[in-house]
Amino acid sequence: MQTIGNLWLWLGFGAVVIIALLVDLVLMRHGGPHKVTFKEALWWSIGWVLLALAFNGGLWYYLNETAGQVVANKVGLEFLTGYLVEKALAVDNIFVFLMIMGYFAVPEEQRQKVLIIGILGAIVLRTIMIFAGSVLITKFHWLLYVFGAFLLFTGWKMWFSAGQEPDLETNPALRWMRKHLRLLPDYAGNAMSVMRDGKRWYTPLFAVLILIAVTDVIFAVDSIPAIFAITTDPFIVLTSNVFAVLGLRAMFFLLAGMADRFHLLPYGLALVLGFIGIKMMIIDLFKIPTPISLGVVAVIIAITVVLSLKIPPKHDKA
Repeated sequence: MQTIGNLWLWLGFGAVVIIALLVDLVLMRHGGPHKVTFKEALWWSIGWVLLALAFNGGLWYYLNETAGQVVANKVGLEFLTGYLVEKALAVDNIFVFLMIMGYFAVPEEQRQKVLIIGILGAIVLRTIMIFAGSVLITKFHWLLYVFGAFLLFTGWKMWFSAGQEPDLETNPALRWMRKHLRLLPDYAGNAMSVMRDGKRWYTPLFAVLILIAVTDVIFAVDSIPAIFAITTDPFIVLTSNVFAVLGLRAMFFLLAGMADRFHLLPYGLALVLGFIGIKMMIIDLFKIPTPISLGVVAVIIAITVVLSLKIPPKHDKA
């Protein structure tokens, strides 16, 4: 695997992530579990974006000093493009989280715990999948075409399923839990399971965590191939992914209650996946420059967000 990541860059990245998580856990949970306000979530969301940009700036400066401006500019644009793509796809992920928590009526005080565990699980899962993907692509270059075709199919599927509310009643994971586990109808504080009459029962909080984990897997399978079309450097792939995931918790509370305002975003994400899929499939014939990729992704997302705000959802027309 070819990568710009050396020991010091990996250690620096790891330190930044650990410190950021500790600060997040201490400050955002200051005063104990509580309902996160829109203002609090907004400032946290801005902070996470600024942290990602600061990391990219620091990486650019380091590479400019050690490898030259050409390499620094290339890597900086790859990180920024990958971060934008992953951040946009994370929004769709959050909409599913909102649906799951709404379905199970998760108390506001418990939502932070669910998201913390979900984010930590997503980081571990994506780290494993990214390194596995990097090794496979290095050995089997033709997998890029498979990933490209998969992204085209995913984009097509997302386009035609946009606007349709997923039915959790038919979710395989939930149906399996209901069939094989004893599920309680009510919450028991922070407990995920309790003992009653010598038998273990699982609370709705446990079911929510399992569904969040399954959602993480599904979205990782979609999003990780997307960034491999931008760069196959595992350091850039992982760092841009992780920084996008780190802000999920704040973004969740920021977008809570606003999902309908971005009802056209899935169409934009479908176009982004289609564009990246095509880019991946023609990579050996024509390499679309990273600045153009960044511009296309940014324009598609911006247009769909603006149109979402200007055009009301169909069910609002009356």
